[in-house]
Amino acid sequence: MSKTPVDEGGEPLLVTPPYWDDACGHLSRRDRVMNKLVERFGAVRLQSRGDAFTTLARSIVGQQISVKAAQSVWTRFVALGVGSRYLITPAAVLVLPEPVLRSAGLSARKVEYLCDLARHFAEGGLQQIQWDAMGDEAIIDELVAIRGVGRWTAEMFLIFYLMRPNVLPLDDVGLIKGISLNYFSGEPVSRAEAREVADAWAPYRSVATWYVWRSLDPLPVTY
Repeated sequence: MSKTPVDEGGEPLLVTPPYWDDACGHLSRRDRVMNKLVERFGAVRLQSRGDAFTTLARSIVGQQISVKAAQSVWTRFVALGVGSRYLITPAAVLVLPEPVLRSAGLSARKVEYLCDLARHFAEGGLQQIQWDAMGDEAIIDELVAIRGVGRWTAEMFLIFYLMRPNVLPLDDVGLIKGISLNYFSGEPVSRAEAREVADAWAPYRSVATWYVWRSLDPLPVTY
C-alpha cells in the first residue's frame, strides 16, 4: 500500500470512497428505510485516514466496549506517546512496557493483541502490497491469523481502511440493533433476518451499514 498522504501540518488527509454518491442513490431507490436515513444523514460520509496499522489498532481497542468508552481509552493510549491522535506507529507501541500500556485502560489481553499486531507490521508479516488485488475473504483469512483479530475486526478494516463497498459485519452489535430498530420496530433480529434485509443493499452493504450506525449515533467514528 502507498504511504499515507498527509496535509501541511503532517496530519493524514481524510479520504471518502469514490462510489459513495452512487451507493446512496442505489440504496435510496431500493430501500425505503435507507432512503430516509440517507436523507437524514446525507452530509455524513465514511472517511479513512489511510493507515492500516492505526485502523486495526483502533478496532482492537474498540472490541466489546461502547464507542464512547473506546474513544476514551484511545485518547489515553495516544497520550502515552505512541503517535498523534490520528496515526500511531508499531515501533512506538513496542517500546512501551506492559504496565504503561495498561495505564491507558487497556486490558492485559488487549495489550497482548496490540503488541502482536505491532510486531506483524514491524517485521513485515503481512501482504500489504497485495491487499488491493485480494478479495475480501482472502484478506479476512490473513488478518484473523493475528492474535486478537477476529472476523469483526477484519471487517472493520475492510470498511474503514480498504473502503470495500459490500461488507456486511453481522457480528456487529450496532448493526443488528440498528436493523432491529429501523426494520422490526425494536423486535429481536436473527442473523438470517439481518442478512435478508441486507440483500437489498448489495452491492453497497458497507454504505448501508454505515447509515444504520448513524441512526444509533449520528457522530461517526473514523478509524
